[in-house]
Amino acid sequence: MNFEPYPFEKLNNLLKNIIPNPNLTPSVLTIGEPQFETPAFIQKSLADNAPLLKKYPKTGGEVNLREAMRAFVKRRFSTELSDAQIIPCFGTREVLFNFPQFLLFDVENPVMAYTNPFYQIYEGAAIATRSRVIHLNLSKENNFKPEINEEELKDCDLVILNFPSNPTTATLSLDELGEWVKLALKHDFVLLNDECYSEIYADKPSPSLLEASTHVGNSAFKNVLIINSISKRSSAPGLRSGFIAGDTEILREYMKYRTYVGCASPLPLQSAAAAAWNDEEHVIASRRIYKENFTIAKEILGTEIPSATFYLWIEVKDALGFTKRLYEKYNVKVLPGEFLAREDSRGENPGIGYIRIALVETQDKTRSALERIKECLNG
Repeated sequence: MNFEPYPFEKLNNLLKNIIPNPNLTPSVLTIGEPQFETPAFIQKSLADNAPLLKKYPKTGGEVNLREAMRAFVKRRFSTELSDAQIIPCFGTREVLFNFPQFLLFDVENPVMAYTNPFYQIYEGAAIATRSRVIHLNLSKENNFKPEINEEELKDCDLVILNFPSNPTTATLSLDELGEWVKLALKHDFVLLNDECYSEIYADKPSPSLLEASTHVGNSAFKNVLIINSISKRSSAPGLRSGFIAGDTEILREYMKYRTYVGCASPLPLQSAAAAAWNDEEHVIASRRIYKENFTIAKEILGTEIPSATFYLWIEVKDALGFTKRLYEKYNVKVLPGEFLAREDSRGENPGIGYIRIALVETQDKTRSALERIKECLNG
């Protein structure tokens, strides 16, 4: 299998011969990793349950974790799931890579579609399954929302959406998501929405594909799945706690597959994750911090506060040149958008001319970095 280097490796290669300005404190705004302490109550739960390391964890997760995840879905999305409609997982990256391999194993010439730009694990799964890929380009011309082309999509076996979107920050409404559900039922493909940024929003909560499925009359979630994670919402990516939820029939067989994968979460991590999924106060506090950072960005760069995520997706004339200049003169790292996207069948890369900035630092560090970015933009 021939996998593309990850965007951060490409960035390192781009900057490897550049000596950054030593008079300025380094600022790294490239990776979507919250730079805040994991809340104390989560850390305490992890420590208190350390003695459970002597026990093997269940592949399907402990009852307390499953109940916490189902309670989160009910509380946040007004959707009540049965125990058979949700599977805890070791973060969501592993699901995004191995679920397509499970789903498409018996498909002779599989076809996957996913948003472009994208989280690169989607591409990895397409390579691992030998799938033909349809890129759903996100551009300012379509307001960073995927266009429905039934002639292309009717042949799909799996479609992966990512809303709220990394990196474009776009969201889809309940009705817009519902159109995708109807399309999945009409053409019998599996539709999965990566909702890992659903809890990082400015004002209005973004809807889930599960809500949209019920909204259009598919309350059994046939052909519909979502994934979600506490990495962003709880500043706890190291806990590796996520879930996949939706279609019972698909998940029943996928659960069998997972018993062979061997990626069950250790029991102390499950206990800490259950505590995190059950609490909303710390998430409200996190959202407040991110909105303050966006307010600073609006003040300095004139950018609008996005509906969701903690990114800025900024158009620049020469993203590669700007990224190198910003690092050399101002000691700030950002990620060129073209590293997060690919050329589609028409030879268009919708990430060209953009940079992604992750606003995951404190206010003081954010202000300092954005002021340098503004100076570089004006230079």
